[in-house]
Amino acid sequence: MVAALVLGFAAIMAGLAGLGRRIRRQGRAGGQAFVGPFEEIWHPAAHRARLATEIVDERLIPRPGADDQARAGS
Repeated sequence: MVAALVLGFAAIMAGLAGLGRRIRRQGRAGGQAFVGPFEEIWHPAAHRARLATEIVDERLIPRPGADDQARAGS
């Protein structure tokens, strides 16, 4: 009974690890919503690094200027 429980838990953990690798390799943005909490629990340094990278990426997105907004409204 205990062995089955341990094997089941190990299978679930291996499945989550494989799913996380596949999602990251494919570059799906929505995958981080699924894997993020597990990464935060088991690998906090990687989680913090990913958050820092997202912040930098958001800062690099060009913002529309006043001229762009005026042209869009005409």
